[in-house]
Amino acid sequence: MELLILLTYTAICIAIFKIFKIPLNKWSVPTAGLGGIVLVGVMVFVMNYNHPYSEITREYFVTVPIVPEVRGKVLVVHAEAGTRLNKGDVLFSIDPEPFQNDVDDFQAQYDAAEEDALRAEELFRKKLGSERDAQLYRSQADSLAAKLENAVRDLGKTVVEAPTDGYVVQVAVRPGVMAVPLPVRPVMVFLPEEEMYLVGWYRQNNLMRLQIGNEAEVAFDALPGQVFGGEILAVSPAMRQGQVQASGDLIDPSSAPQPGRIPVIIKITDPAFDPYRQLMVGGAYAQSAIYTEHAVHVAIIRRVILRVSSWLNYIFPFH
Repeated sequence: MELLILLTYTAICIAIFKIFKIPLNKWSVPTAGLGGIVLVGVMVFVMNYNHPYSEITREYFVTVPIVPEVRGKVLVVHAEAGTRLNKGDVLFSIDPEPFQNDVDDFQAQYDAAEEDALRAEELFRKKLGSERDAQLYRSQADSLAAKLENAVRDLGKTVVEAPTDGYVVQVAVRPGVMAVPLPVRPVMVFLPEEEMYLVGWYRQNNLMRLQIGNEAEVAFDALPGQVFGGEILAVSPAMRQGQVQASGDLIDPSSAPQPGRIPVIIKITDPAFDPYRQLMVGGAYAQSAIYTEHAVHVAIIRRVILRVSSWLNYIFPFH
């Protein structure tokens, strides 16, 4: 857009020089050139300050790491990557035999302990046994009942189910693999079926103009030649570069060499985007611009620049 303005200004200057027959000398030519530089510079400065632009805008999504609650060998993997699942659908199954053996063992122990407890309580009611023995047998039976309940629960956890509606985007487990209940070793990555977050990363000097409700426009790399309207939904009150956690170390200034950018959540409200919502994948890259109520007459420049950038997405780099 800046080049277009310069070319337009150059054409106007040539026309003025020819129409009014202004001589080309060391005064007229530098004056015309300096005027163009000042004109473009002022317009770009006003546009950048009042209608900020971010070349880093992305669709973010939340994933759920699938970790089994019990340890065991995987028998069957039911889920396939990219296939939609409903809440409760089976993802994979762990060998239930060791857990079934525990259930059978505790069931047998509980049955015997329950019979002993009932017998001791009956003897106590008939004054043929002590209350202490009755309480002891009952506590043993109750303890085995709790262990049996845990064993039954663990047996049920050998079948791992989808936590909600969504998709498995990565299946790293195969039959025969030992699945372990460690958060650092998930066997699948699950993507819940929920709305994603479109975040534009804006420079800190844009903060003076960013307000919730400001008009926004977004141009996705995946949709060349199209620009969709929206609005600012939220402006994050903090940046990652300033995050501090409790520790015994003092803050090291070398740990934050970059100034960081402000995360701005944008909501696309344009009905034209509705057919593409399901098509747009998580992590999709985009460019965005925000239009404030200040200097509205130069907003058209930002709109044109964003649209030209969107059309340039038709050009595929060769590698």
